[in-house]
Amino acid sequence: MNIAKVDLNLLVYLDVLLREGSVTKAAIQLSITQPAMSNGLKRLRDLFNDPLLVRTSDGMTPTKRALELQPIIRDVLSKLETSIQPEVEFEPTTSHRTFRIMTSDYAESTLLMGLIERLHTEAPNITLDLITPSDVTFHDVEQGRVDMAINRFDDLPLSFHQKVIWYDQFSCVMAAKNPIINDFNLQSYLNSQHIWVSKTGFGVGVGIDPNEVQKLGWVDAELTKLGKKRDIRVFTRHYHAALQLAKTQNLIATLPSRAARIYADDPDIAITAPPFDIPPIALKMAWSALLHHDAGHIWLRKLITDVATQMSE
Repeated sequence: MNIAKVDLNLLVYLDVLLREGSVTKAAIQLSITQPAMSNGLKRLRDLFNDPLLVRTSDGMTPTKRALELQPIIRDVLSKLETSIQPEVEFEPTTSHRTFRIMTSDYAESTLLMGLIERLHTEAPNITLDLITPSDVTFHDVEQGRVDMAINRFDDLPLSFHQKVIWYDQFSCVMAAKNPIINDFNLQSYLNSQHIWVSKTGFGVGVGIDPNEVQKLGWVDAELTKLGKKRDIRVFTRHYHAALQLAKTQNLIATLPSRAARIYADDPDIAITAPPFDIPPIALKMAWSALLHHDAGHIWLRKLITDVATQMSE
């Protein structure tokens, strides 16, 4: 096949069709008529000698060939879109841009506080729209509808760019008057009641089953290796709630040290190292290839990196 004879607009059609999974929605997205979109799909089927999208009970389902083509075409179009964009300088002092960031409660409580301080002096008109992980899908980030995701990720799509912001250890937080503090060891830790706090990844959560230890995360995974299990009484996704509960109840919160240090100056809080080893976690930022070369996005990524470095020092 001679590429010179191929209508490259068809690649745009296929990209949108596979993203939307609907001829009607794809036509609306491209501002063309539905018959024109249907004709485009017919030409694509002829071009690739494959049906590409097949109607099933779940709607229009991509074929194996279409799924193989999707990342290749997305990459080609992304590079083409980037190459034809004019070079524009980003001026943070005058910009009124809104950056949408998916962020966990942990990142909001630690990193984002320092970032907002820097924005106040260096980019006073920029707005941050902070979105919880439950409100965002991988697709939202991949399509550039969300500028960035900042969280602890178990895995990410290969199409994403990512960077480690920092590594963090774990600490145990409890009320200073909790009698366990006088004899804190693995056995007294296991004899106590605990608060579980975490939220990673994307999408809506469906609750926690205390018996599914493999899904409880880093702390419980390490206890399982020791043949132990803690008594979790409260499950929460909010670090401030966990810290308040640890402060006022005889409960222990085992959480990342940077979050624990939010209450470091509180005389009613005691912070100590866990009585067993827990591997450090990595806080990462991830973003779409569609935004990788955007001048404003480059500036934001550098600022976040600078803030994280400054806070670590």
